[in-house]
Parts: sequence; structure tokens; C-alpha cells
Amino acid sequence: MEAGHNPKKNVLENKSLLFALRIINAYKYITQDKQEYILSKQLLRSGTSVGAMIKEAEFAESKMDFIHKLNVALKEANETRYWLMLLKGAEYISVSAYESIEEDCNELIRLLVSIIKTSRQNLPK
Repeated sequence: MEAGHNPKKNVLENKSLLFALRIINAYKYITQDKQEYILSKQLLRSGTSVGAMIKEAEFAESKMDFIHKLNVALKEANETRYWLMLLKGAEYISVSAYESIEEDCNELIRLLVSIIKTSRQNLPK
């Protein structure tokens, strides 16, 4: 079930791709410069999963499957916030880097919540 050319969905896909690239760059910095491998791996996994789930939703089998996949993306984004908080608290990333990446994450969360809410409202009664 392809979602078509929904402008909000295209914005979400683009932002999730850029977010994943930021997460990859953060991961490279943390592992190469800070020599931290456990928390950063969790960040990499959850941060790149957001966009992967959004892409999976593009060809969901049903509207409910679409909503489910976006909900998984939402959970992954929220988990990413947690790993970012830990990395900031442990001083593996700066406060400014944390705030910048977290704002991107929060924007993805807002978009996901909006699309999920609208999709639920448009379900057949």
C-alpha cells in the first residue's frame, strides 16, 4: 500500500535520511575520537532504524500496517533520544551537539505523531 505523493511523508523521509546520516557521523566521532563502543552502537541502531521503518511503511500491506510501522519508527526515535541523553551525560558528546541532534529527533517525532494521528482518523469506521 504505497502512500502516494503525500508532501508530509516526503518531508518525513527526507528528514529521517538526513537524521540517519547525522547519527552515523556522531557514531563515527564517538567511536574514533572518544573510543566508546557500546552506547554509540545503540545510538546507531535506533537512530538509523527510524528511517528504515519509515521506508518500510511506504509499501505497507494495509493502513493498519502503515500505522504500525510508523509507530515502530516513533518508538525508535524516542529510544534514540535516550541514548543521546546518556552520551551527553557521560560527556561523550557536547551539550551543543546533543541539543542540535535532539532537536532533529524531536522534529521527526512531531511529524510521526501527526501522520499517525491523521492516519488513524482516516481509518474506516
